Amino acid sequence: MPLHIETPYVESRALSERSGRAIWLKFESAQPSGSFKLRGIGHACETYYARGAQRFISSSGGNAGLAVAYAGRQLDVPVIVVVPETTPARARELLRLEQAAVIVHGASWQEANAYAQSLLAAGDAFLHPFDDPLLWQGHASMIDEMARHGHKPDAIVLSVGGGGLLCGVVEGLQRNGWQDIPVLAVETEGTASLHAALQAGHPVELAAVHGVATSLGARRVCDQALTWAHSHPIHALRVSDPAALGACEQFLADHRVLVEPACGAALSVVYDGHPVLNAYSKLAIIICGGATTTIDQIRQWAAAC
Repeated sequence: MPLHIETPYVESRALSERSGRAIWLKFESAQPSGSFKLRGIGHACETYYARGAQRFISSSGGNAGLAVAYAGRQLDVPVIVVVPETTPARARELLRLEQAAVIVHGASWQEANAYAQSLLAAGDAFLHPFDDPLLWQGHASMIDEMARHGHKPDAIVLSVGGGGLLCGVVEGLQRNGWQDIPVLAVETEGTASLHAALQAGHPVELAAVHGVATSLGARRVCDQALTWAHSHPIHALRVSDPAALGACEQFLADHRVLVEPACGAALSVVYDGHPVLNAYSKLAIIICGGATTTIDQIRQWAAAC
């Protein structure tokens, strides 16, 4: 059995009534680790374990790190997660709850990632947060489930950080014969590495990322995301931090589920009636999760915006 679970795929009456179109939600927030990351990372961990890996090392204090920690505990494989100094105490506590060894190093994910890779020894497997074909294969399983369900949307809305979710969703659409379904790929204004790459026609590394959607904070989207953009309909959208935070609050009221600002960014496209929606009558939104976010954080960030 895979480490992830099959998640609900249901219509949102609140969002459907609000937007005047059918809105379906794929609740990846229900995964045991709290986000979609468990699909791809669980698949990668199982693959590396079958190849003889004796320890997992990761460099994410967020959803990816939690997925590695959960997978390691389930497989009885020790896990080291290197996190930057900016990682909240709650995230570190959740990692330790999953029995991962937590090392704090560096001011940014890039520094934590470099240090994590320096720890690799014989018998170790490195779990990248988003740039690994094994991850994309695992993430694609959410589209397998949607296709089995039978409710085909006109478009899929999701958030983009490093591009792992985007690559997995497109891979799933392609392998299920849904290659005609466009993807509305949403970033916040301070994390728009996909938008920059599409504008330039090649991968671009942002000088810096900023804002509240920290899990979207990859300065460069993975190359495969841009490759897919040349062969699959992908539309990059940008939203503000206040829009993302407002969507988190409203979604909590509507569905009693708290998501992080990264997911709020995708939801805000519907809550705020983005003009791009006029072309579609039935949308699916990937509710990607956010185990490390609290409502107090959401409200503190909103007050500061």
